[in-house]
Amino acid sequence: MQPELNGVFEKVNFTGDSLIRLYQNREYEDYPVHWHTAAEIIMPIENTYSVTMNKTLYRLREGDILIIPPGELHELFAPPTGERIILLFDFTLVSNLKGFSNVLPILMQPRLITAENYPDIYEQEKNLLTSITKEYQSKNTLWEAIAYSMIIQMFVLAGRSCIGSSNLFADIRTSRQKEYIDKFNKVFQYVDQNYTEEISLETAAKIAGFSKFHFSRLFKQFTDTSFYDCLNLRRVQAAEHLLLIPGLPITEIALQCGFSSISTFNRVFKSFKKCTPSEFRELYQNYK
Repeated sequence: MQPELNGVFEKVNFTGDSLIRLYQNREYEDYPVHWHTAAEIIMPIENTYSVTMNKTLYRLREGDILIIPPGELHELFAPPTGERIILLFDFTLVSNLKGFSNVLPILMQPRLITAENYPDIYEQEKNLLTSITKEYQSKNTLWEAIAYSMIIQMFVLAGRSCIGSSNLFADIRTSRQKEYIDKFNKVFQYVDQNYTEEISLETAAKIAGFSKFHFSRLFKQFTDTSFYDCLNLRRVQAAEHLLLIPGLPITEIALQCGFSSISTFNRVFKSFKKCTPSEFRELYQNYK
């Protein structure tokens, strides 16, 4: 499963018209730093496996599940013996679903799911990934639709578990946790509907009913990212779709997605996708 790299970009070799690729990988081979437009889920089924991402080392034991969002630079390290499931898929079918904008800032963070840190959903997640593997291998009628439905279930479980965690706002009493979650969901909905316009931190804080300083602190606790990074992520996701339209000028795409200038668009897009908008368009055309 040696990756086909263009620099550090990996072209995922989907089969035919499918947008899912799954390996039951047994290779004793490390993979250099790379990224791809697909999301990735890894679960060792024999022995361990290691992944570095964002300067963090993830040591996966048998049955641990690591979700790697699209666009993340990562490196893989295999033990001398062992086997692991490696699932790659087009994430846009998931991210474009109605309601997912509320949890996308959380789900776009790397997520390690183990029996210890996600006891409420771990067995379900493991069983879903096992069932996806069986469907992929069967190639029965509508296998891809069934596989995607289970991928969506995995992300729904993860999103609900994260949002329902009583540790989201550590200094807020449990009885008020849902109230705070509802406040932030209003902010996510506002961003989803108005990301093409200028949205200030003060505006977002007012929607949530907090001072901007209190809002910034709580938003970081809730999403593990800043408000402006969340806003820019939504804009970049919209830009990805427009970049697939041949002939649409990149300057026009920048303005349609809420960026004030092409230089800002280039800088922000590269910070999320590890390439410029022009490079992404070229890579995706080659990728398809």
